[in-house]
Amino acid sequence: MASSVDRSTERLVFFSDAVVAIALTLLVLPLAEVATEAADKYPDSHHLFADNQAKIYSFVLSFAVIARIWTAHHRLFEQIKAYNRRLMRANLGWLLAIVVLPFPTELIGQFDHDRLNAAFYIGTVLAANAFLFAMIMIVRAEPGLAEDGAGIPGEQLFTSGVTLGLLAAALVVAVAVPAIGYFALMFLVLTYPIIWIRQRLHPAEVTA
Repeated sequence: MASSVDRSTERLVFFSDAVVAIALTLLVLPLAEVATEAADKYPDSHHLFADNQAKIYSFVLSFAVIARIWTAHHRLFEQIKAYNRRLMRANLGWLLAIVVLPFPTELIGQFDHDRLNAAFYIGTVLAANAFLFAMIMIVRAEPGLAEDGAGIPGEQLFTSGVTLGLLAAALVVAVAVPAIGYFALMFLVLTYPIIWIRQRLHPAEVTA
């Protein structure tokens, strides 16, 4: 029996967007703190940037990661007209991963090549994508939650699954080879070639 509930997603989306905005703001706070202390610690801006490269890198990385995850979330909820408890809980799990991310981001600046923190960071990104994948599965199981009643396209499910698999591989590599660390996230660039190959080989299965 379907367990869909006739609730507009507008409030859920607004809340989610607000949480993401707060997480993005938290990312920049360590840099703002550095700027506040700059006059006392550094003779010029060149030294400031040179001494805080890891923090700047971690900010840019996490901003791009959150933006990518939020874009996928936004695309998903553009296709959803209602939500149920399962979808709401999966969304809360997704938000939990998003708000946790600024913590390992800050640790990157302190422990640049730390194996545990690399695992923590990539694991958090993996968790966010896992909850996103779960939301797609929930809506596919209950097409009535979708705008057109047809559920979420197979192509979107496949893309989410590929991303999840690549992140799992990145986590394993980051733990096994500490020197690679966060650069294991570069595995994500393989997403689009894999999708392209899949579409050429099995177009009907991807769009089903």
